[in-house]
Amino acid sequence: MTKEQYEHQIIKAKRSLRERIPDFKVRLAEETERLQRRIAKVKEDHAAGQAIEDIDFKDVAAGNVSSETRDRIHRSGALVVRNVFDADTVNAWNESLMEYVSANNYFEKQVEKAGLDQYFGALSSNKPQIFGLYWSKAQMEARQSPQLAELRRWLNGLWHHPDSNNPEFDASQECLYADRLRQREPGDTSLGLSPHIDGGSIERWIEPSFQEVYKDVFFGDLENFDPFNAHFRTQTREIPSPAVCRMFRTFQGWTALTPQGPGDGTLNLVPISRAIAWLLLRALDDDQLETELCGARAGRALAISKEYHEMLLDAYVPIPKVYAGDTVWWHPDLIHGVEDQNKGAGYSNVMYIGSAPDCEKNREFLDMLRPAFEAGKSSPDFAPEDYEVDFKGRFKKEDLSEIGLRQLGYTE
Repeated sequence: MTKEQYEHQIIKAKRSLRERIPDFKVRLAEETERLQRRIAKVKEDHAAGQAIEDIDFKDVAAGNVSSETRDRIHRSGALVVRNVFDADTVNAWNESLMEYVSANNYFEKQVEKAGLDQYFGALSSNKPQIFGLYWSKAQMEARQSPQLAELRRWLNGLWHHPDSNNPEFDASQECLYADRLRQREPGDTSLGLSPHIDGGSIERWIEPSFQEVYKDVFFGDLENFDPFNAHFRTQTREIPSPAVCRMFRTFQGWTALTPQGPGDGTLNLVPISRAIAWLLLRALDDDQLETELCGARAGRALAISKEYHEMLLDAYVPIPKVYAGDTVWWHPDLIHGVEDQNKGAGYSNVMYIGSAPDCEKNREFLDMLRPAFEAGKSSPDFAPEDYEVDFKGRFKKEDLSEIGLRQLGYTE
């Protein structure tokens, strides 16, 4: 679809939404006030070192996470889970990944395929050197690990299903989503990634399936909007584009391969799960041209900018210091980005591993993912760089555990 066609859809959707929201100004004012209070709380918590919830995996495994902690996670949409993997295992993974990259001449091949991935092209910091590798042994061993299987079941369970007799997804079973990895050396300035949201841009306004997800924001009781309500989340239709995730993820996430914290070129977040409500309403305000949605572009990450969203950037904070084997998780609607420079003394390395529960939408993606896995091609959600087709040491089907076979849809 052309830019003009998308602009026509934006005009049509905005007119329809404004006609169907007679109390728009009241809604925007109420949500602005609510957001301002939450931003003030984030700033207060950040000053005290408590902006992002921090729990230990052993408490998840033992069922010892309190309802108060769960409530805080629901409000922030983000958490760190410590000690998911032991340091020896993760150090071995990190070393094997660096060897995998080096032994297969990844950097030389990357130069040849530069420019294929344009997903972050609209962001002010737009050249993330995230490696387009998906099938290393380290990545696959982590994805099919019992630890992450248990943790992701718990994370999936943080979501609510309005119809308990017909849940939107099966929280107890995970589908494998193949994402990339990051190896960022000290002093690196190439991975800056300005604040954004994944999983949809203009379709959040123009696509009826997204309007159904956000119906309380647009048409219902705004007070009742729940970012963790699973209603219609697995039925959304995204605009096809390299790096636009076609799976439903309850949480995006990564596993730390090295120690890293503020200043080390790592993750920053706006830990406010319902900030999306204000963003949706903000784009319909009178200061926007008929063809504009606060800078949103089709098939790109949803950019968060000072021009339109300055208030939110006051709550943009770094994650706490994490160590090898810790994991970080954030709601799919959460604003996040990457620091422009790794000012630390060591590598800032992670494997991107989110949580994608079993549902029809995700099973359909697995049907595309399995052939890519077997051939060593790029995950179907990403640019077809296909680096690993002839890589030595690539993970193969015979290496899958029972958990891995289920997660890829080879077995029930």
